[in-house]
Amino acid sequence: MKSKQLISRNIEVFYNKASEETRLEKGMGVFEFERIKSLIEKYIPATSSKIIDIGGGTGKYSEWLAKKGHQVYLVEPVSKHIRIAENRTNKLKNKFSVQLGESRKLEFPNNFADLIILHGPLYHLQKKEDRDLSIKEAKRVLKNDGIILGFAINYTASTLVGLLNGLIHKKTFFEMCKDELTTGIHNPPSNFPWLLAEGYYHKPEQLKEEFINQELTYLNTYAVEGMAWLDKDYFSNMLNDTKKETLIELTKVTENDSYLLPFSPHMMIAVKKQNRYGK
Repeated sequence: MKSKQLISRNIEVFYNKASEETRLEKGMGVFEFERIKSLIEKYIPATSSKIIDIGGGTGKYSEWLAKKGHQVYLVEPVSKHIRIAENRTNKLKNKFSVQLGESRKLEFPNNFADLIILHGPLYHLQKKEDRDLSIKEAKRVLKNDGIILGFAINYTASTLVGLLNGLIHKKTFFEMCKDELTTGIHNPPSNFPWLLAEGYYHKPEQLKEEFINQELTYLNTYAVEGMAWLDKDYFSNMLNDTKKETLIELTKVTENDSYLLPFSPHMMIAVKKQNRYGK
């Protein structure tokens, strides 16, 4: 049963080589982890609730939520991540559940969770029907008035990085950027093996449409990094308390600005399931 391939072989290979565990502990990852926690916090119910962390990697967010007293269920398709997450939960007093699985077929009953976090599915599933199925499944297992928080990669992400570090002038990198800007499809060139495995990079408006089309109520879209990361001395300034405060304030002031969203490599959408027509 466990040997069944749950996700693309390319994605599995990418994560087996890369370290998702240490990614959030260095460089941009440190800020990303803190920022995403603050965004999730806007929607966490005050009382203990059932939260499903789909594509939750090695369980860093699940651990954080479990420590807050919530009943957390981690669903992850990469076996390597599952092993690390199991190790992580075993050290906790309030353990989170860990299961090998993926977003298109969730092993939960209808109306089960108060909050669902979609971490990887939206940017790893290239086909619209697969993303639609993931959103439908999340909606099915969500209680009425429950919230889905979906994380996506912006269609401009690689292009902005390429402009800042000169990679845009490498032919294969530029071809990849053109594909992302015009179709949303992301496939790393063979001479850039360290780039994220096959993915889908959304336009903000299209991300919103994919959720609205499943009759979910749109609440808001947030820039994760915002435009603050464009600061040429971003990393050193984030280590300076005063300058960090300025950059964080800039991100918060502009986090819901639809015109500035494409400057942020990642974004988070928040939607609600409402009981319409007695369904």
